[in-house]
Formats: sequence, structure tokens, C-alpha cells
Amino acid sequence: MMNRLRNLDAYPKINEDFYRRTLSGGVITLFSSIVMLILFFSELQLYIHPVTETQLRVDTSRGEKLRINFDVTFPALQCSIISLDSMDISGERHLDVRHDIIKRRLDSFGNVIEAKQDGIGHTKIEKPLQKHGGRLEHNETYCGSCFGAEATDDTCCNSCEEVREAYRKKGWALSDPESIDQCKREGFVQKVKDEEGEGCNVHGFLEVNKVAGSFHFIPGQSFHQSGFQFHDMILFQQGNYNISHTVNRLAFGDFFPGVVNPLDGVHWNQGKQSGVYQYFIKVVPSIYTDVHDNTIQSNQFSVTEHFQNAEAGRMQSPPGVFFYYDLSPIKVIFHEQHVEFLHFLTNVCAIVGGIFTVSGIVDSFIYHGQRAIKKKMEIGKFN
Repeated sequence: MMNRLRNLDAYPKINEDFYRRTLSGGVITLFSSIVMLILFFSELQLYIHPVTETQLRVDTSRGEKLRINFDVTFPALQCSIISLDSMDISGERHLDVRHDIIKRRLDSFGNVIEAKQDGIGHTKIEKPLQKHGGRLEHNETYCGSCFGAEATDDTCCNSCEEVREAYRKKGWALSDPESIDQCKREGFVQKVKDEEGEGCNVHGFLEVNKVAGSFHFIPGQSFHQSGFQFHDMILFQQGNYNISHTVNRLAFGDFFPGVVNPLDGVHWNQGKQSGVYQYFIKVVPSIYTDVHDNTIQSNQFSVTEHFQNAEAGRMQSPPGVFFYYDLSPIKVIFHEQHVEFLHFLTNVCAIVGGIFTVSGIVDSFIYHGQRAIKKKMEIGKFN
């Protein structure tokens, strides 16, 4: 039985007396060992760290929401005149969005002067004008007039912002804030003038329908009337509006490892001519699953840019920064996973065996080549 097993030996041993070691063999052994170690540690690193597989599928989701996170700085537009609007192809509009948005006033050096959530709080006023026409007296509840823009008889407009909002809902333009009691006493016009020369940082997020749409930052307010959208431009600033801006951050969804937002840190400086700066964005739905099966629903996007100046009166939109986005029908799925141990073991064996075999072939070629050359040289000497 032992003899039969001995006959199955595929690795017959050679007596050490028949070994012959050469300089070329030592160099090849050293070189192949180094290569073998490098490839082994490379394979070990792949085994220890997870790898990400990518798949493409048709996006069949419906009725979902899209979260847009933004952080944009306007070094030459004051916070009091910047408004944010959003709309989509389903017909849903959000004009002069104020919730979940924070505006920070900036000085000429970019330092923060004041930060507050937009649309919250207004100046406390003394003896304001009541809706019925008289002044507020003691022990009387204040209910300011909306100057014809009341939705109901019980509607009150107690601040300049509430009057502007009521006008906007009616589709009216507030052309003369000084004629409005609330705006006059709160110093709305003077506040806008005092902020001239300042900049503004606007950051926050929007929750919109997951359909194609747009959002934009403009000086003034938008209102909708008879199926058309109009813009109540604030006329306190003379000349062109400088819409130079820096997109500090723009993301459609949450962050996940490997995502690159191409607009982060993008700066655009306006020349002499005012106009509309437009970003055309293609949003690609993405799903990322890590090794612990935690899933992140997010998006990636690509973008192109275009500037339309206001010359010759051809500009259809007010000056501002517009973001137009559309969604791709294909979604990308990233799945993070570890390499299986048997796969790792197979690769290691392939590395060791392959390098050992190739180095043996090279060594044999060099050894027999040297012997053949040496024999020819010896024969040439005798001749």
C-alpha cells in the first residue's frame, strides 16, 4: 500500500548532489519573490477592503419626493431682495420660498454680519394703523390692513412681509412700499437701502416632486396671475443687478461614498452686462448599499451652463440664477461587498503558481542559452 502511494507522487525528489545553483537563477528568484509579495499584498488589500459593484436599471419609482440641498453665495446682492422660487412640469409652484432656508448677510469681505431663518420675525411697531383706519389703542388687538388684498374679511396683515405676501397671492405688484403703513414704519425701504453693498449667503433645502422642474434665485418677488408668472422687481437699486455667485454646495439627495457633485465650489463672476445665468442639470437616481446592508437613496447629476445677457431686450426672464433639472430614466445601483475567502485563496494560489512557473521557464531559457553559447565558444577555440 505504501509503495502504491509512493508511485503516485507527482513531485519526485532530486538528490542534492545533482543541484546546480547559478547567478542568473538567484537574480530571477529574488525578482520573482518581490513580485509575488507585491501581488499578494495587493490581493490582501482587496480582500480586506470592500469593493463596489455597479448596476444599471430602469427607474420605476413613482410619487417620490426629491430633496435639493443648496448653499449659494451672492457677493453683490443683499438678502432683503433675494427670493427663491421653484416649479415643476406637473404645475406645482412655490413662489418666494421661505421655510427651511437661512439667509446670512455678508460684508464686502465675505464675513457674516447677521444670520436668520428667512420669513421669521418682524419689527415691533408703535401704534400701527388698524384695519378699520384708526391707530392701535391700549387693550386693543392689532389687525393691520392688507390694502385691498385680503383673502377674507378676517384677514390681517400685521407686517410689511404679510402685505407683500397678500399682494403676491392676489397677483399684484407692490410698486410703492412707502405707501404701505407697515412697510413705512418698519423702514422696509430704508432697510433695503442700508444693505446696499452687502452680499448674501442662502442655504437650506427644497422638497419637490420627483419630476423635471426648476428653481431660481432672483432679485424681487414672483407672483402668478392668469396663467402667467410675473416678477415684482424691487426698484430701489439703480442700474444692473450683479448676479455674480458661488455655488458652495448643490446636491440632489444625501451624501454617499464616491459621489461627486460637479457644482460644488463653482464660482461665476458677472461682467458689465446683467442677464440670466442658467444651469441645465441631468439628475441620475442612485441607490447605495454598504456592506452592512444600509441603503441610501440619493442622486448624482451632470451639468451644463449658459449665460443669456439682457441686451436688445431679448431676455424673457428677470436677472438671476436659474437651475433647470431633468431626471434620467435609468438609475445606478451601487452595492458594496467583501471578496469571498475562497475567491481570495484562489487568487493567491494563482499568483504563487503563475509566478513560480513563469520564473522557472525564464530561468531554464537563460541557463540553457548560456550553456549553448559556452559550447559554441569552446568549439570555436579548438577550430
